[in-house]
Amino acid sequence: MGRVHAFDVLGDPVRRRILELLAAGEQASGRVSAVIRDEFGISQPAVSQHLKVLRESGFASVRADGTRRLYAVETAPLRQVDAWLERFRGFWDQRLDALGTELARGKRERRAQGEVSEDE
Repeated sequence: MGRVHAFDVLGDPVRRRILELLAAGEQASGRVSAVIRDEFGISQPAVSQHLKVLRESGFASVRADGTRRLYAVETAPLRQVDAWLERFRGFWDQRLDALGTELARGKRERRAQGEVSEDE
């Protein structure tokens, strides 16, 4: 498959949903396949292809348990995504701080006009 960028892997809603399922703990491929088929209306071979992409890109691992294949999340690629996103968190924090300031200002103004109770 070659080197795939993490956001190419995570950009697909089916693969994101599979990772959400695996985040709850190790899952049998049959259960993952059944949930994804029900939610997305895709075939079992298509689900298998998504699992393969997650496996080959390092986002998921698989182990045999008798005849079952158990999939689990691998955290290393997610930590790399998180590290890449870290440089942008300052922008979010600044905007959230500004929003908090504006909400508090609006609440003070409404309270001054008698429109807001003290418990709001």
